[in-house]
Parts: sequence; structure tokens; C-alpha cells
Amino acid sequence: MWGFMKRSKAPALDPTYGDPHRKALIRALEKRRWKFARELLTMAADPDEMAFLMEAVGGVDGIQDWIGEWIDAEPDSTLPVLVAGCHAVHWAWEARGGKRAKYTTAEQFKGFHERLHYAESLLEKVLAREPDNVTARAWLVTSARGLGVGAAEARERFEAVTRLHPGHVVAHEQRLQYLCAKWSGSHEEMFDFARGAAAAAGPYSLLHELVAVAHFERWEATDIEDGNAYFDSDEVRAELLAAAESSIFHPDYVPAGPGWAPRLAIFALTFELAEEFDAAAHAFALLDGMVTEWPWQVLGDPVEKFTASRDWVATNRGAA
Repeated sequence: MWGFMKRSKAPALDPTYGDPHRKALIRALEKRRWKFARELLTMAADPDEMAFLMEAVGGVDGIQDWIGEWIDAEPDSTLPVLVAGCHAVHWAWEARGGKRAKYTTAEQFKGFHERLHYAESLLEKVLAREPDNVTARAWLVTSARGLGVGAAEARERFEAVTRLHPGHVVAHEQRLQYLCAKWSGSHEEMFDFARGAAAAAGPYSLLHELVAVAHFERWEATDIEDGNAYFDSDEVRAELLAAAESSIFHPDYVPAGPGWAPRLAIFALTFELAEEFDAAAHAFALLDGMVTEWPWQVLGDPVEKFTASRDWVATNRGAA
């Protein structure tokens, strides 16, 4: 259907997704060169690019130890406060750890909530001066999930983002996570949201990945025996293919730009789980050896799981 899968590069974990802008920002923050980081962040072309850069900010260790220097040096700027707030949300998840709630200690939850409240105080400071700051509002969607805020408030936080930027990818992803059964929602709410967002999205929008994310979350929530059978469904396969045809397989889609790699990777993984080997092979070819932490880290070591998945797809596609 999509031709033969070319020989991909050796898989490698790359937090920059091959993006020189993101790479430069990560290096600047690691070296505490906040003046250069400021210039890089102010170059963001739109709220989605700013969000993808701020995701990179979250992954840099130790920002909380020195960000006060930047805040004090530029008291009239909200940008260093925004950086501190967005980073603190990621820092909070580090305190919690990546395991399910039943495997998380009371001490971990205490640190998690303390850091989230700290993050929210910073983000609210930004909004007090810039009510239309889309990024601050988007990160409040994430903290809403961690703090378990009520359904009405969580929905309002999300809608406050989409009133300003309707297609905000990160806000949609975080809203979907809030609606997962493992957090504050249900499978039905999660799928209703994912399908509705995809239906409203334009061609080759990354929002179509929400359908794949929802199926992956549903699979992950299923016990092993039933989980192995979850993707053995013509309806699931058809929905995944339709979402891909509207996004990563669209003739006008180019696998580049900020934030593309993990959103494409979820298609590669779910197609593999569904044994749609042609589609999976095409998705892996587009990734060309690019390994991202999510979604592979859910299964284990990202490089190992990516490689095993890609190789299994190639073997079974060739045997089909």
C-alpha cells in the first residue's frame, strides 16, 4: 500500500526530535544560559511551537535551582516565571514517579502535590499579568489532572486554552489524560473526547493522534489476556487507519516540525499492536530510527522496545 520500508537509521533516543531549535534550548538551559534561552523561546512562531519547546524545558534537570536568578534579573518579564511554572509541573511528576497510584507512596504523593501547588502559583502569577497567556493556561490543564480538581473546573481550564487557540495539541493531550479511567474519567469520556477532537481537526492535524492514544490507554487498562485481544478488532483497526490517513499518512503531511515524533510514534506502536504491519512499517519508516521516551517507556526501555517493535513489524510484514 505504501511501498517497501527503507532501511532505517540505528534507533537512538533523541529528546530534541532532530529539531535544532529544541536542541539549542535544551543546551542553553543545561548551561544556565538564560539570556540565550529567552531569545530561543521568544522565537516560537505560535502557541503550539511554544508548548513543544516548553515540553523540552520540563525535561531539563535542575532548573528550579537557578531560575530565580533569571526572575530577579528581569522582574518585568513573565517569561522566566512561565518557564519556572511549566518546569515545576514536570518536576512534580518526578516526585510522584511513573507508577500507578496503588504503587505510589504517601511521601511521593505529598511531594507531588506540594510541587504542583508551587507550579500553579507561578502560572497564576503569569496569568495575573497576561490573562491570555496560552502556555500558562495549557500547563494548568496538566496540573488539574495531578491535583484531581473537579470535572467542571478541569473542563473550564481546557476551554480557556481552546478559546484562545482551538487546536492546541498539548492541551488536548492533557485533557484526554484527565478523562482516562486511571485518572478522573472513564473509557467512554476518553473516547468521546478523542473522537470529537479528531472529527473537528483539519487534515494532517496532529490532533488525530488522540484516537490512537485513546486506544492505547484502553489497551493498557485491560488485563493481559483481554489486552492481547483488544486490538484484534476490525473496528479498532479501521479507526486507527482512518486517523492516520487524516494525519501522518495524508499526502500533505511532512514528518517534521516541533513535537512531531512522539505523536507519530503512538501510531507506529498501535499499528504494531493491531498487527497492521503495512501501516506500522510506514510509520516506522517516517520515524527513521527516531526514538522518543513516550510511548515506548510505558513498555520498558524506549530504545529496546522501539527496536523490537520495528523489527517484529519488518519480519511479519515480509512474511505476509
